[in-house]
Parts: sequence; C-alpha cells; structure tokens
Amino acid sequence: MIISTEASGGIVRPARNRYGADPVDSGNDQFFMREALREAELGAGYTSPNPAVGAVIVRDGRIIGRGHHKRCGGPHAEIEAFRSLLSESDAAGADLYVTLEPCSTAGRTPPCCDAVIRNRVRRVVVGCLDPNPKHAGRGIEILRSAGIEVETGVLEEECRTHHEAFFRWITAGRPFVLLKMAETLDGKIAAANGDSKWVTSETARERVAYLRRLSDAVLAGAETFRTDSPRFTARTPDGAVLKTPRRFIATHHPEILSGAGEGWEQAVLDTPEDWRDFLMRLGRENVTMLLIEGGGELAASAIRARAVDKIEFHVAPKLLGGRGSRPVLGGPDPASLSEAVELDRMRVSQLGRDLRIEAYPVYPEHRGE
Repeated sequence: MIISTEASGGIVRPARNRYGADPVDSGNDQFFMREALREAELGAGYTSPNPAVGAVIVRDGRIIGRGHHKRCGGPHAEIEAFRSLLSESDAAGADLYVTLEPCSTAGRTPPCCDAVIRNRVRRVVVGCLDPNPKHAGRGIEILRSAGIEVETGVLEEECRTHHEAFFRWITAGRPFVLLKMAETLDGKIAAANGDSKWVTSETARERVAYLRRLSDAVLAGAETFRTDSPRFTARTPDGAVLKTPRRFIATHHPEILSGAGEGWEQAVLDTPEDWRDFLMRLGRENVTMLLIEGGGELAASAIRARAVDKIEFHVAPKLLGGRGSRPVLGGPDPASLSEAVELDRMRVSQLGRDLRIEAYPVYPEHRGE
C-alpha cells in the first residue's frame, strides 16, 4: 500500500530558463520519463479513443522539445515535440522520451516511427509497449533496424497506469470502468432521506471533476439522479465547463430523464449480461473509460457483474450512523466473507480533509491468478 499527500489533480510545468529549455537532472531516464508523463497528462481526456501520449526531446541533459497528443486525429506526441523545437535539425543526435511505443502504421496520421527516423534521433526511451496488435513491439523493431538505440520499460508501471483505459479498450473491446464513491468513515453515502450534500470536501469534488474530464461516459443510478440533480460536467474550480462526457442513468423509467434536457441516455442494468452488453456497446462506440458515480445499489450491481476495473473511494472524516443511512455498497447480503472482493495495489492519498483510496478489485473467482 502506498500512502501519500497530494492535490486534487492538475499539472504544473517547471519554469523555463532564458534559452527556452527546461532545467533538468542530467542523465536520469526516470526524470525525463516523468516529464513525458506530465506532458501526457495535458491531453488526458481529450484524445479518445487514442491514448494520451506525452513526449520530450533531450539534448545534453536539457529538455529542448515537448509535445502531447491533443485530440483524436491530430498530430501525435512525437510530432508535437518535434514541432516545438527551435530548429528542425535540433532533434539530430538527441534523445526522445515517450510514454508509449511510437506507432508504426498509418491511420489518421502517418507513422511516428518514420518521423523519428527522419529527424535522426539518436536514442528513444519508451515507457511501455503498445498492446494494439497492429503496433505491439513493431515500432521498437523498426527503430532498432534503423540504427536507433531503444530503451523500454522506463517507469513502465506509471506509464501503464496512465494508459490503462486505452489498454483495456484495445485488448477487451470495452471501456475501463472506474467506480468512484464518496462516503463517511463509517461507510455511509447519504442520510436515510437521501441527503448527500456534501459528504466530502470541495477538494474532493474538484478531483471528481478531473475524473469526469478523463472519462468518455458517466453512469449513475436513478436515485442519485433524482436526489442530487447532477450535471456530470467536467469543470474548472471557477465553474468553466471543460468537457461534458456522455451521461447515462440506470433506470427502467426513461421519463425521469425527460426534464433534464438533452444529452441524457438510459441504461437498463439488471443482470451481469446487461452489464456485459452495455460495456461492449460502449466499446464499439469508442468509449474507452466509463466513470460510475453511484449510488450504492448501482455500485453493488457493477461489482456483482464484475464490471469494475478500479475503485476510487473518497472517505470523509465523518460518522453518520443510523440503520436507515445509505451504505456505500448495497445489494443482497453475502453468505460469508469468502464472497468479499479483495483489493490489490491500494494507494491512499489525501484530498483536503478527506482520504482518497484507489485500488483494483480481485474478484473471488480470480484469486491466485
């Protein structure tokens, strides 16, 4: 388990020196890959179904070029980094750090491998390989065949985590599913009458806005929709709308959506088969990440259907109590603790006064794998 203190999200770039290059720690591959991840974060949530890749170009221990993929169909991170150079010839003999293996086939844009070779880069450092069967490992082979030194697996876990939604979509054909819940320390998400404003702090709510920015779609239960009247938009702290993901409400009664305006969609999710069909449909529609925002019955249904890939619970330092107060997970009572879903790779951090707990479910039938 990792415990840390951090803000709600967002990237702050280091100051540039008077020559336009960022001051860096010479010779440290992990340092430069972290800078590439900072670049990748700038595009996160805006490139779907493409991955949000970041890249930096380094010469003599200094970053001389930066780039990130900004939108689907636009130039990839490597191309943006080359374009950021003061001179086209500056890449010759330099090192390129990129969070994901450079693509080797033409799609909406030409292959990035061609641009890397054309710009005469000396060395390419890759965070993680592309699981896309069209690319997997092929870009590495092409670059090495061209005489370029290639290093792979630098900050691989961090890079894979950054790209995990894309990886799930490209390998399974369905979106990565993140279950976000806000609860009191005793596991309550609302009072008996449904009052839930606000369980957690403003800092935690800013984090939720960030998660919506990352997501292509948001899903909530009908009770959450009726009680909270959510907008499910990704906003800046001052209220400016950055993005509105697709918005789904799990309900048998589509009429409850009629007064909410345009852009709301119904989802009927009674069984694991319903969940499977829903997720596969979203995958075909290029949804790479789905954010579930509650309530407790929908969360339990998603867990029972084995639909959840990752959880993020925001825990407030409050005790609500009461038999009628609503629990973070509803559903039928399990027969024994053997039915519990264990959590792996847990990370705990602080969001203002609240705790943020991230982890990956290990379902009982998958233990030992």
